[in-house]
Amino acid sequence: MAAPPEQRCWEREQARLKAGVVEQDTEEWQKDPNFTGLERVGGVDLSYIKGDDTSACASLVVLSYPALQVLYEDCRMVAVTAPYVAGFLAFREVPFLVEAVQRLQQEEPELRPQVLLVDGNGLLHHRGFGVACHLGVLTDLPCVGVAKNLLQVDGLARDELHREQIRSLQRSGDTFPLTGTSGRVLGMVLRSYNNSSKPLYISVGHRVSLDTAVRLVRSCCRYRVPEPIRQADIRSREYIRKQLCAPLEVRPARPESSKKEAELEDESDA
Repeated sequence: MAAPPEQRCWEREQARLKAGVVEQDTEEWQKDPNFTGLERVGGVDLSYIKGDDTSACASLVVLSYPALQVLYEDCRMVAVTAPYVAGFLAFREVPFLVEAVQRLQQEEPELRPQVLLVDGNGLLHHRGFGVACHLGVLTDLPCVGVAKNLLQVDGLARDELHREQIRSLQRSGDTFPLTGTSGRVLGMVLRSYNNSSKPLYISVGHRVSLDTAVRLVRSCCRYRVPEPIRQADIRSREYIRKQLCAPLEVRPARPESSKKEAELEDESDA
């Protein structure tokens, strides 16, 4: 069955932008074992009201490094019009995140993040161009993909071998590579927090190596989820509550009609 015209257009756009992805470290601070010179780390998030897939809060936060204190926060309600299609999440969400980065650049350029942590995948993607790559290329900022579930591409599967490898991660900082049937290492599985056996799936977004991405994410974790993403999520949810003056249920930026569908959508997070 042929893909709809809109999806074919998105595929062409992904292919065009993918040519701009840089998979190596480009900044001096990235080459330092202690990230000397890194002072600001950003995180982004979109949260939706439960039952409404068109009204969301886009959040950008910037934290100090290494103290991880919030220096800047921008939360805006946005009208989401693009449909959710697995593998094309960026076309639904990235425009609002780019606008947030641009506002920061105009209003408080001295607080521009030196790297962004993105709730989603980078090179670990059906076409090697997930939301972290998309945002990185459009903003020209170093970006790291941080996903909570495994995207099953290039032969990667949540099978017994994968579960056994996860069980082998005994302490915070333990990792193993995600090698596809193509032979390419698409990302790294990281146990980010001693008190949680659930790992993170780290992938290159733009202008960062995989080794640097993993080290950076680990250094930003007070809990399982790295603090820049965690704070962006907390603040976007709280913003929605304040805007609507009611304790309405909010949720992450994925359509949700059942637990199974939510799991599949998390796996397909682009």
